Amino acid sequence: MNIVVAKNISKKFGDHQALDQVDLNIPQGAIFGLLGPNGAGKTTFIRIVNQIITNDEGEIYINDEKLASHHIRDIGYLPEERGLYKKMKVGEQLLYLARLKGVAKSEATKKINEWLTKFDLKEWKNKNIEDLSKGMQQKIQFIATIIHSPSLIILDEPFSGFDPINASLIKDEILKIRDQGSTIIFSTHRMESVEELCDHIALINRSKKILDGPKLAIKEQFRTNTFEVIHKGDISRLNPSDYDIGENIRFDGDTEKALIQIKNGNSPNHLLSDLIALTEVHGFTEKIPSINDIFIAKVKEENNHE
Repeated sequence: MNIVVAKNISKKFGDHQALDQVDLNIPQGAIFGLLGPNGAGKTTFIRIVNQIITNDEGEIYINDEKLASHHIRDIGYLPEERGLYKKMKVGEQLLYLARLKGVAKSEATKKINEWLTKFDLKEWKNKNIEDLSKGMQQKIQFIATIIHSPSLIILDEPFSGFDPINASLIKDEILKIRDQGSTIIFSTHRMESVEELCDHIALINRSKKILDGPKLAIKEQFRTNTFEVIHKGDISRLNPSDYDIGENIRFDGDTEKALIQIKNGNSPNHLLSDLIALTEVHGFTEKIPSINDIFIAKVKEENNHE
């Protein structure tokens, strides 16, 4: 089941086409990576879902219902441009934001104490936001985003400003929230985070969707049948009609590392057998493209077509 369905979404700002006939299906209970270069249209789509701006064409549905004002209470939004009241105390601010989302005062107070304890911020509850470090403020903003247990959470560059330890802490919480049934739209430039977290991805470039689907299916689609071989010996006599030998560099001592692409439908076992006849094999691993590799290749391909 899809929690968000976007059909033919278009948006212009003056002469600039921010989104052009974008369709997206976001599965319930998934972490959905919304990817694209700067200016591609990601933030425009997020703001339309949050009803900060309106689309010019198309429709968005939340749980099969046309997007309406009451859906705001079911959405948690962490914008890239953070916004907290600097002179307000941490506890008061979180309570105020929770109450705006319809959480009862007693429940909000309980949740605030739980989250502040979890993030080691309990002693900062009565401090002003401006007294906190940037990383601490980011944690408070994250708590404000999820305090009302929204069914749809939109995170725009959620790891900005975090050190590796706190980024890992937030990643763990995102996965727990997903496992509890919430859906997360996740927009970031950090492709290693996409690899770790996302179930589905969509790539937007120059206002158009150019790729989407389950992450594993997309990685499978872009496999090139290329293997990384660590070896000791001469592989130059591999049959060029069966294999393309890419870079072959010194790896460690007298061992070398080569990239070899299999052609003509040959199997990995066939390559390994041919290698064993020529060289001493120390490592044999398929080179599966990363999301970063796919991202760069697809954007370059689309840009070259224009």
